[in-house]
Amino acid sequence: MALVVALVILIIATLIFHFTSPWWFTPLASNWQTIDDTINITFWVTGLVFIAVNSFLAFALFRYRFDRNRRADYEPENKKLETWLVIATSLGIAAMLAPGLFVWNSFIKVPKEARLVEAVGQQWSWSFRLPGADGQFGQSAVELITEQNPFGINPDDVNSLDDVLIKGNEMHLQQGQAIKLQLRSKDVLHSFSVPQFRVKMDLVPGLTSYMWFTPTKAGRFELLCQELCGMAHYTMRGIIQVDPPTEYQTWLASQPTFSQTLRQLQADIVAGKGLYQSCSACHGQAGEGNVALDAPALAGQGAWYLERQLQYFQQGIRGAHKNDIQGQQMAAMARMLANNEAIRQISAYIATLSPKAATASGDAGKGEALYHNCSFCHGEAGEGNYNQNAPRLASQHDWYLRRQLEHFKQGIRGAHQQDLFGKQMIMMSRLLQSPQAIDEVVAYITGLPGFVETIEEPRQTLTTQSAEQE
Repeated sequence: MALVVALVILIIATLIFHFTSPWWFTPLASNWQTIDDTINITFWVTGLVFIAVNSFLAFALFRYRFDRNRRADYEPENKKLETWLVIATSLGIAAMLAPGLFVWNSFIKVPKEARLVEAVGQQWSWSFRLPGADGQFGQSAVELITEQNPFGINPDDVNSLDDVLIKGNEMHLQQGQAIKLQLRSKDVLHSFSVPQFRVKMDLVPGLTSYMWFTPTKAGRFELLCQELCGMAHYTMRGIIQVDPPTEYQTWLASQPTFSQTLRQLQADIVAGKGLYQSCSACHGQAGEGNVALDAPALAGQGAWYLERQLQYFQQGIRGAHKNDIQGQQMAAMARMLANNEAIRQISAYIATLSPKAATASGDAGKGEALYHNCSFCHGEAGEGNYNQNAPRLASQHDWYLRRQLEHFKQGIRGAHQQDLFGKQMIMMSRLLQSPQAIDEVVAYITGLPGFVETIEEPRQTLTTQSAEQE
């Protein structure tokens, strides 16, 4: 009887939890209500089976409980019961599978009016591309990917010159506009998923996959990678901003085309040197940094990282927190640069400065094991990695590294909603669970050489075919 009571309690408790649970669907923000309907049908079918099976089990335990005065009947076959079980099981399976087939049929048929958008995944960030006025993507290939051409677009393809490039983790879509999302991976398997849109699809290296949806609600939605893609998989997040038509067109007009980015590649280093004179008072003539002025070393950093940080300071993405005193000072200095051209020039000049060796302190031996997690992005020698959006760490002062890690852990840096790379660092920095762990990993980093000896070996490449033309 105790087991019978336990089964009845299990059934009742499960039903109560299902209908009162706080863990339910996120609010729907796309046209895919049919996805929810299909899941609900599955819940009803499996729920009824759960109730029926456990109720029958409780009944059988009660009805045929042990009785000294009763003998069991031996009945190895019961064709009538087996027939009903086969029919009921077949109907249940059909009820679960059939709606999904209808939904899948709609999922693979993209509306003709759908706008083409490309999402590119890499460890551990997103970038996006839109076709220009011709409505066609230019050809792209993995072997064409460089720091100057992160999308791997063929510059000789006339269809590529007007392609609109969005290098950050934030993409804007127009509310009510059907979207055909073309998916491409630079490295390993990823998966594009926005829970509110109810659709997801894998990104496969060397292939181009797709899915479609129509965003129906304006707002900001978190983009997730739902494929285990490496050490920092859980930090691979982005933002999909759905705008009303007028706001979307305003945003779109401000985005650069591929041809514009090609013209921006060459920055005036001489002009950048002149602009840097105001920076050298704190950061040093050679970009070596100055502990007395709380100024970190700049030499050795890539121009792409310096540009991003200067823009963050100007836009209030970095240096706005009340406890970031040094960041507030830097934000005021960054605003002295008149425009993005000045930022490119000064960043290009700083990138020509040669880094100097940092002084190591603390227990570097223990820090080596802790740094293993960091090396996936920043490199085994702390050299930084453009493809992972990770700056150089080697040659940086230990006091600055320590302060930045503490600021990330405390949310002083990286908490701004537009600092998606900073949010990744917040999550990673919290793996260092004590001040001692921070000291140890910093001690190891300050002893890193900042370069990796490589041996040239022949390699094979996977070519990503151009987008299917419609």
